[in-house]
Amino acid sequence: MTEDAPGVPDGPVLELDGVGMRWGSNTVLDDFSLSLRRGERLAVVGPSGTGKSTVLRILAGLLLPTAGEVRLHGVPQHYLRLDQRHPPDVRLVFQNPALLGSLTVRENVGFLLYRHSRLPEAEIRERVNRALEAVGLSGIEERLPGELSGGMQKRVSFARALIEDPSQPVGQHPILLFDEPTAGLDPVACTRIEDLIVTTTQMAAGCSVVVSHVMSTIVRSAERVAMLYQGHLQWLGSVQDFGHTDNPYVVQFRTGSLSGPMQPAEI
Repeated sequence: MTEDAPGVPDGPVLELDGVGMRWGSNTVLDDFSLSLRRGERLAVVGPSGTGKSTVLRILAGLLLPTAGEVRLHGVPQHYLRLDQRHPPDVRLVFQNPALLGSLTVRENVGFLLYRHSRLPEAEIRERVNRALEAVGLSGIEERLPGELSGGMQKRVSFARALIEDPSQPVGQHPILLFDEPTAGLDPVACTRIEDLIVTTTQMAAGCSVVVSHVMSTIVRSAERVAMLYQGHLQWLGSVQDFGHTDNPYVVQFRTGSLSGPMQPAEI
């Protein structure tokens, strides 16, 4: 875990306290609680349709829970992200790179700064260059997304999540959210992205939450694992314990068995 810098409060970066989410009579999350400190990396796992993406949307400020409280940097979140005048710095890296095809790589990576900051062009370019260098993509600033391979586009999306935003308060580091970042990638590409999740979290000096079904991604990119099933937190522990626990939900997920407390989704 990253140590707190001098003068930075040693408290949780994000907290979910008894969070629930209902759609009519359908309960998606029920009494879900956890917290993350600066530098920590959490993987949220479980079968499809069990509430993992809902957790990400709540943390991203795209949904408001119907019960409980969400606190980011100690501040309760009562409004959707677009309704906040000064929203906390939360960055969602989609499964699809979600780059704007008409903008160059530089404009995509620096989009936040071009739109909201008053930094001079030269400084924005410098920050973009640093972010691209961190993901191994120096020298492609003026290319368009359509000129890049799928793996390169994915890395550009990581660079966009890394960009330094000087408008944020001192000591408030970004919360990085990764939605199935390695889905559909070959093993070598998975390893590169998994390493980038760790590097990006360390460089951003924040914390990260990864939703994934890929075992290598869970093991390589996270320090702790939260196991969800039917909206309930069934297990929470370290990655090391995740590989050895006899919790029946974790064992079934880890082995891919049809036998266990989790019922397979209809296909």
